[in-house]
Amino acid sequence: MKPSQNPWEVEPLLPNMAETPYAPLKSSFSRSYQTGDSILHELNRTLERALKEGRLLDVARGIKQTVEKLSQTPVNITVTGNSGNGMSSFINALRIIGHEEDDSAPSGVVRTTQTRAKYSSSHFPNVILWDLPGLGATAQTIDNYREEMEFSMYDLFIIIASEQFSSSHVNLAKVIQGMGKRFYIVWTKLDRDLRSHAHSETLLKQNIRENIQKELQKERVNVPPIFLVSNLDPLLYDFPMLRDTLHKDLSDIRCCGPLSTLSSTFEMIIDDRVASLRERIDEGYLEHSLSVRDDEAMRECLKAYRLKFGVDDESLEQVAQTVGTVAQEYRANMKSQTHDTLRRGDWRLRVMTCVLVNGFFRILRYLPGLRCCVPCFRRMKHKRVLLLVAQDTKTILKKILKDSISPPQT
Repeated sequence: MKPSQNPWEVEPLLPNMAETPYAPLKSSFSRSYQTGDSILHELNRTLERALKEGRLLDVARGIKQTVEKLSQTPVNITVTGNSGNGMSSFINALRIIGHEEDDSAPSGVVRTTQTRAKYSSSHFPNVILWDLPGLGATAQTIDNYREEMEFSMYDLFIIIASEQFSSSHVNLAKVIQGMGKRFYIVWTKLDRDLRSHAHSETLLKQNIRENIQKELQKERVNVPPIFLVSNLDPLLYDFPMLRDTLHKDLSDIRCCGPLSTLSSTFEMIIDDRVASLRERIDEGYLEHSLSVRDDEAMRECLKAYRLKFGVDDESLEQVAQTVGTVAQEYRANMKSQTHDTLRRGDWRLRVMTCVLVNGFFRILRYLPGLRCCVPCFRRMKHKRVLLLVAQDTKTILKKILKDSISPPQT
């Protein structure tokens, strides 16, 4: 708290937020996320309307529909590295198909990939796997390679290495990091390493990881996920972990940007509603319908605001069922569950409602010169209840977004 700040003043949800009547948002998800998909735009206009009206169940359903729509977005993943590191064999192993199958990537002991080739897999719907010629096969420098292979079109890179993690691999990682793209390091011939070394599997894997990390850190490259696999067995070593990580990152790539924008839009809508209600409180419009004169009146006020924002118990049960979780997970971090949890969770409200402070303001009611302070104090308590319910609504919305992208494990 700043030294000059009134200790009873309710902090706005946004800095310097003016208390003005509700007005339509100047920016919205449907305008800021240009997908060219009118269905997706309409879904999110519907989401905005539902939140403005406190229909949290409709918001949860709309988020679920939005995520389902976003999950159909194509994602481009490219596999790159030095020639001879087993890039094409890795693509076949990732897709869990044999080299002899018709749609497998050509592989062999000599350089087999001379131009870019793309593949699909039923294990990764709406994903295009690009098999690039090895670094050095078509260009002399990393910059030429980046331009010739059109790095800008890919969403995620998988850098393949075996035998050694060379300067070429480090340079690839450095370029990709500089572009702000995601990437993995995959060591593809762990089975051969295990046969040719006397070390235990645990020690050998540790040595490989540490060597990769050391080479990257020399060039100040952040260490990405590292997976040690055998192209000969797509179910052993780190392959299962690689697939799990890839599935999670695919959801993040598709949904992170759009849903981050949606989250910001939700916050603006709630802040606008709070600003409008704060003004109505200051003007005395809500004094009779939503009073905070005593504990019982405050309980009714809390109940009304939870209903207004759509975070009442019945709505939370319906939302949890839609998202596939339990309502208690939403209530767990709510200060505004009950009048008692509201007071316990917020020191300002606890002070405002303590016996000593309330007794002091009851005395002021009988002092003509100070009687005007009593309504002002009630408005402060009223605004505080409003603010806490609004903050809980934001927290719940963030969890709904998170659970919709990565459904809770049952």
